[in-house]
Amino acid sequence: MRINLLSVLVDDQAKALAFYTDVLGFLPKEDVPMGQHRWLTVVSAEEPDGPQVCLEPDEHPAAGPFKAALFEDGIPWTSFAVDDVAAEHERLTALGVTFTQPPTALGPVTIAVLDDTCGNLIQLAEAT
Repeated sequence: MRINLLSVLVDDQAKALAFYTDVLGFLPKEDVPMGQHRWLTVVSAEEPDGPQVCLEPDEHPAAGPFKAALFEDGIPWTSFAVDDVAAEHERLTALGVTFTQPPTALGPVTIAVLDDTCGNLIQLAEAT
């Protein structure tokens, strides 16, 4: 068993695609029209055939309150691995990304938490 897809609930698929590709550096993978929305995925530029992140519309009635509660409590929706959290923090800050937690060493990992502009906090993690 292996991970092939994870979803991030987003409030605007076009805005999410721009942020996840133009800012974070993921590559577009699937973009299939599905009525009002799209089956829209991105992948790591380092692993274009690896796991996909689905930019999933957050229209289910439970999604809004759930996302808001996580955001308010400072809980990241998911985590992405990076080689150097401090360097990514610097790069992304220069691009205007808001961080709710700067790089912080926590034993065997250094993390930082950013606002993805689509209603989620995303953790960046570096194994140390």
